[in-house]
Amino acid sequence: MKFAIVFAALFALAIAGPVSHGEADVVRSDVEVGPESHSYTVETSDGTKLESSGHLENAGTDNEAYVVKGSYTFFAEDGSTHTVNYVADENGYQPQSADLPVAPVA
Repeated sequence: MKFAIVFAALFALAIAGPVSHGEADVVRSDVEVGPESHSYTVETSDGTKLESSGHLENAGTDNEAYVVKGSYTFFAEDGSTHTVNYVADENGYQPQSADLPVAPVA
């Protein structure tokens, strides 16, 4: 059950992607969803790109976890390109990007 909820939430978030202020057409969409894994790539005519793949680790054990790796790239209104790479696993959502703020060292 946890798997289905987490997968549905991550898939909806990834497909929704960044908010676009113009119209864009999907130029590529590859989706594969299985009982213990998924992968997808979506590209739009405005250059937005979403990629994700995930799989179930330690199925049927107390350490069962769904691990997702992916990225999304989009263009801001000023024309700059932004890319976020992420991992989502038993340690939570872990984004990495030069565009994300970094907490100061204490």
